[in-house]
Amino acid sequence: MADKPQDVVFLLVENFSHMAFACALEPLRIANLAAERELYRWHIAAENGVEQRCSNGTVTRADIDLKEMPNAMLIVVAGLNAKRHATPAIKTYLRRHERLGSGVIGAICCGAYVLAEAGMLDGRSCALHWGYHDAFMEDHPEVDLDPSVFVMDGRYVSSSGGTAATDMMLRLIEDAHGSALSRQTAERLVYTSVRAEGEGQRHSANSRIGIRNARLAKAVEFIESDLDEPMRTADVAARVGLSPRQLERLFGRYLHCSPKKYRMEMRLNRARELLRQTEMSVINVALACGFTSPSHFSKCYRTRFGSTPYQRDAV
Repeated sequence: MADKPQDVVFLLVENFSHMAFACALEPLRIANLAAERELYRWHIAAENGVEQRCSNGTVTRADIDLKEMPNAMLIVVAGLNAKRHATPAIKTYLRRHERLGSGVIGAICCGAYVLAEAGMLDGRSCALHWGYHDAFMEDHPEVDLDPSVFVMDGRYVSSSGGTAATDMMLRLIEDAHGSALSRQTAERLVYTSVRAEGEGQRHSANSRIGIRNARLAKAVEFIESDLDEPMRTADVAARVGLSPRQLERLFGRYLHCSPKKYRMEMRLNRARELLRQTEMSVINVALACGFTSPSHFSKCYRTRFGSTPYQRDAV
């Protein structure tokens, strides 16, 4: 073990997730407590060197600005509108740190979005909060977006939102100081269900729709997996081993709509998220959600949400 504590820099980006930040920082404090010595010491960085506002409106004080600490583990903490808040100064700082240092570069919640904007994840795998997957895939097709709670790709590590940051940090503690300390840290955090790399972020389709029907769940997963390409009810039915009529009855019984209507709802929901999260044009959003006619897209969108997709402030 190293005699000197590991420096960890948490770079807070505007509108960062306070919960994810706490879930990443507290395991380090508890690890020090459990080990009865200082294994980690942390520094809070913000672009202005003073403070950063998080998504819940509270402000966290910083103790450093974009100061070079090439031997430190660097973890980017981001949240709402991460792409917009990845400023030129932050991207320059990240690229310089990558070049000068050799330590872990991490990201939690939407931090991977910031790393991708800096061009640091091309050809690599990363994790990101599931709510931003659609926008991220449109913006960064060169990055392998993984649906897992966290991903380890060489020196680059990333976790999705909320408590997934704790899972990632426990893994880093285990890699550096052994499984015993990682378990002690989890126990002191009263964190009894530690997730491993590769576990999914979201509940199964059965859990999300509240129905225990294997064929319906499989149909829902198939529909949600490919919203930008044409898909007939007959295609979905064949995929799950039913006739189109049987599938129609199954959707009507449990979801009170047809497969076609369910898929339309998913496409429109995805469109709304893209309009919220990206600067994509309405035409490109329509195409990304499987609409070939912007006017048809606008009509369907207005029927569903009460405003047109051009009224972004109402989204």
